[in-house]
This record gives sequence, structure tokens and C-alpha cells, in this order.
Amino acid sequence: MDATAHQPPQMANANGIELCYEIFGAPDAEPLVLIMGLGAQMIHWDDEFCRDLAARGFRVIRFDNRDIGHSTKMSGGKPLRPLELLKLRIFKVAPEAPYKLWDMANDVAGLLDTLGVNAAHIVGASMGGAIAQELAMQHPGRVLSLTSIMATTGNPKLPNPTHEAMAILLAPPPKTKEEYMARFPATWKVLRGGSFPLDEAKDRERAERTYARGLNPAGVGRQLRAILASGSRKERLASVKAPTLVIHGTIDPLVKVEAGKDTAASIPGAKLLLIDGMGHALPIPMWPTIIGAIAEHAQGAARTK
Repeated sequence: MDATAHQPPQMANANGIELCYEIFGAPDAEPLVLIMGLGAQMIHWDDEFCRDLAARGFRVIRFDNRDIGHSTKMSGGKPLRPLELLKLRIFKVAPEAPYKLWDMANDVAGLLDTLGVNAAHIVGASMGGAIAQELAMQHPGRVLSLTSIMATTGNPKLPNPTHEAMAILLAPPPKTKEEYMARFPATWKVLRGGSFPLDEAKDRERAERTYARGLNPAGVGRQLRAILASGSRKERLASVKAPTLVIHGTIDPLVKVEAGKDTAASIPGAKLLLIDGMGHALPIPMWPTIIGAIAEHAQGAARTK
């Protein structure tokens, strides 16, 4: 197997839309799909992160969710209003949304269909973790193993984000490239929850690459609506049959560590890995721990098939 093999970005028809995807690793390796979070393009799974996973014996598939990157841009949905958030928090009235997280899970199933993949190891981060959970519930036969990273069950009783993290989530989109470039490192400093020089040194390059692929603020708003409108998965997660690993940082300011604990407690037999000093990010110094845990979990699941 050629773990260094790399297929450049391509488009695939999936669930009636077009998804941009990219593959690292040998064609005959075990397929492993990476699902990114709110407003995050597939390149937020760093190239080296993907190559390191591929070197562990996986065919790593990353893709842009709908409404982000080079995938299909949807329509409808207005920016969230404070009144809608108030109704959600106090009266549990979910906002309207053009699509829900289970639609995004069906996108992943459609991508697997197009690629001729019957089942894969599924890894999701943040909103991507919620999508991965939905995939495991709706299409259990497609999920060899599930890894849910810094995600929540949607349980409304869980702690809210910090005020600083919430401000980032609800901030109006930048109007210029200069504003975007200045905001990118400031945003990730909050989300990482501390100083990570290796990542900070790459912030400008990451920002340039993300901006060059194109921003879609309206799409991020629709994704946020999808999260809030999809409700709690806590009770339904008891139906998950796939071997599950939950990874969460102890200082996550956006999705508090209690959410990771709740996810693990809600899925039968789930394993929980708490990473000290990790916020709502995948810092480079923590890659060996994260990648090692994902690979060990997936390989263990493959052996018990």
C-alpha cells in the first residue's frame, strides 16, 4: 500500500448536491472519513494531520460540508436574531432552518455511495461530530467506528459557551480580507484556550488558504441554524451500535468538557479520552495523542468486525 498517495480535490454528487472532497492514502486501505465543524473548510483537517492518519493504514477522505468551501451553496435562512436565541434558551423553541444535521449526515452517506465505499470509519469534530453521530444513528451499516471530537449531544442542560467564545460564534462576518486576516488568529487564540506557537506560526498561511478558497457567511449562518434546529440527540444516541470513541479537551471554551462526558455517557460502550489543556481546536503538539487514539480505535474496531 502507498500511504503517500494523494488524490487532489474532486467533486462528487451526493444527496442531490455537489461535495468537494480529497483523498490521502492507498486505494485499498481502510476508508476513514473526516467531517469538519461549523464554518470550517475541509482544509482545517491539516494536510499533515491527514497524511499522518494515512500512514497508519487508512484511506483518509476529507470534504467540504454543504454551504462551505467548494461544495454546493444552499439558499434561504437569515442571520440568527437575538429573539430567536432567547426563545430557544427560555422556551425551547427551535429556530427555523433550511436543512438539519441529519440532512448533512445524508450528504456523507451520499459521498460514500459515489466513492463506492460501503462502510467507513467516521471521525467528526465539533458540528462534524454531531453529523457523525447522526450518521451512526441513521445509517448504522455505513459506520465501522465512530470518533466524536469536541462535540455535544445537543442536550440543552449542558453548560453554555464562555462569553468570549459565544461572541466569536455570533460576530458579524468580516467585510474585507484585511479584517478577516486580523480576526483569524484572534479567533483561534480564544478557541485554543492558550498559546500554541506552532499553530500561531501557521495562522496566516491557514487564513490565506481559507480565504483563497472562498468564504460563505450566509452558509455559516445556515449551518448554525441547522445545529440549533436539530435539537437534542441524547436519548437517540442509545441506539448507536458502532464502537465509539469520544475525544474532548478539558478547557474547551465553546463546547464545554461536560458535553464530551455527556456524549460518552449517552452512547453504549463509548470510550472517553479527555485531553488536558486542549480547547476547541486540534493543536499540533496534541496531534500524536489525537491521531494515535483515532487510529488505535479504528484498528481495534476493524479487528472485531
